[in-house]
Amino acid sequence: MDLYEYQARDLFAAHGVPVLDAVVADTPEQAAEAASKLEGSVVVVKAQVKAGGRGKAGGVKLAKSPEEAAERAKDILALTIKDLPVRRVMVTQGADIAEEYYFSVLLDRANRTYLAMASREGGMEIEELAVERPEALARIPVDAITGIDAAKAQEIVDAAGFAEDVKPQIIEVIQKLWTVFKSEDATLVEVNPLIKSGDGKIIALDGKVSLDENAGFRHPGHEELADKAAADPLEAKAKEKNLNYVKLDGNVGIIGNGAGLVMSTLDVVAYAGENFGGSKPANFLDIGGGASAEVMANGLEIILSDPQVKSVFVNVFGGITACDAVANGIVQAFALLESRGEAVTRPLVVRLDGNNAELGRKILTDAKLAGLEQVDTMDGAASRAAELAAKGA
Repeated sequence: MDLYEYQARDLFAAHGVPVLDAVVADTPEQAAEAASKLEGSVVVVKAQVKAGGRGKAGGVKLAKSPEEAAERAKDILALTIKDLPVRRVMVTQGADIAEEYYFSVLLDRANRTYLAMASREGGMEIEELAVERPEALARIPVDAITGIDAAKAQEIVDAAGFAEDVKPQIIEVIQKLWTVFKSEDATLVEVNPLIKSGDGKIIALDGKVSLDENAGFRHPGHEELADKAAADPLEAKAKEKNLNYVKLDGNVGIIGNGAGLVMSTLDVVAYAGENFGGSKPANFLDIGGGASAEVMANGLEIILSDPQVKSVFVNVFGGITACDAVANGIVQAFALLESRGEAVTRPLVVRLDGNNAELGRKILTDAKLAGLEQVDTMDGAASRAAELAAKGA
């Protein structure tokens, strides 16, 4: 889960990372009130969207009075940045910036470790710096057990070439940022820029944090950080039912058992759809190893709630959960949905293979479910689902 800047700032403050005072505002009037409460003659009004390049898009502006802060907020709240509407701004104290730096710690999946990155050149797009001047960006592996202690922090600042007068402060801040990363189960903590102010203080001026949702059970408070207003309603509904669902923009609903199989199914449907007007997958939905009637009914309910879906492809390879159990789940799911007043009215293509596939197919044949077709092969079933979706468009 990616956080907004103001949420990252709050996490930083909670763990002792030096930040500037700030207030969140949803309206120009609230921005004016916030500006009147903050110390200093200048405030900064910043768009709160989960995207980079806010400054270039006009989403970061200075204001020298509460009235000016209201005007700046009004302009920014009217923006859409990288297809994301701005619904909120953060009004923060102005900063006397002497120097800008960069620091981040992230999960390095390729090398199965953590990675700290630091540079004396902050403020710019780090991707550009990494390409144009890779020598200016220090990359230091971080052991998951020892983390960033004083010795590792010293190694990082030495590798990045920070000036001697700021090293002690940066070492302290880096260790606190590691505490944020570790304590909050983050996959990314980034500060760009980390600044040296005119009076020599090191301050995290901007922050980006991504949290590992798989660790959410350890952090009940993280649920409050989720942006429910911006979440896709179908994804939110699926999450409530503990379904692994991701909304896509196609017209063929997908249900499979196992993430790998579902990913393959998406590819096969997209390929088959080229022959049928560009039919594409409408979602990713992995029901996992258990295909109970309730799980199958919930999955079908979510998929059929999407008006873009014109057909559904259920692709199951029986393993621990045998195909006859899946077939019984489908039959019972039809009955459950009908009892809820949500009868399945769109065509359903089912491919069963693996453990007890023959018995599973017989169960579906005997059930004579309206609109349900069986196809033996994955490619054939994908083609048929794409064809039916095209006809229903």
